[in-house]
Amino acid sequence: MEPIKIIDAPACPLPLANVDTDQLIPARFMKEPRSVGYGRFLLHDLRHDENGRPVAGFILNHPQADEAKTLVARRNFGAGSSREAAVYALVDFGFHCVIAPSFGDIFASNAVNNGLLPATVSEADAEALLAALGESPGPLRVDLEAQRIAIGELSVAFTIAPTWRTKLLNGWDDIDMTRQHAATIARFATRYASQRPWLDAGPPPLITRG
Repeated sequence: MEPIKIIDAPACPLPLANVDTDQLIPARFMKEPRSVGYGRFLLHDLRHDENGRPVAGFILNHPQADEAKTLVARRNFGAGSSREAAVYALVDFGFHCVIAPSFGDIFASNAVNNGLLPATVSEADAEALLAALGESPGPLRVDLEAQRIAIGELSVAFTIAPTWRTKLLNGWDDIDMTRQHAATIARFATRYASQRPWLDAGPPPLITRG
């Protein structure tokens, strides 16, 4: 994964609560291979009418939405099923961060594991950010090191679990998190083996037929 430190790019306001994973990517699209690009399916049934035509005024249909790296929403974002494809859709569309007052637990974990920052803000701060953006994409800065979000003169704090912050800042996955302790693990293994030499009996004897 690519490390995330600062995201300085347009953000899309999505003033909706309880956006669940089935809305993020309807189940019928999950039969498609990831190689087709899941971004085209993101919020499909909100972006399109019953005839498949783009809904005028929906934020992801805005001409500048393709440049956006952050999505600002209301509480309980990513609730519902555990489908990781919901995160794929956001990442493939181009988002690096979602800001909301709360997230579905499994969604947030999947997000971090795919390099997507779930930034948790208070409900009041979410409303302030949405008001500052208005009805179109606008400039927004996310600083993961400082855990701050800024739009013009508006600056708010966000929270994220320390382990997740470390993973995203370094572009690490779970294996990388373990590797940072490689020296400690090696010292333990050496000490453990020296204290219990009987555990290492060597390779089994070669059996030959006479």
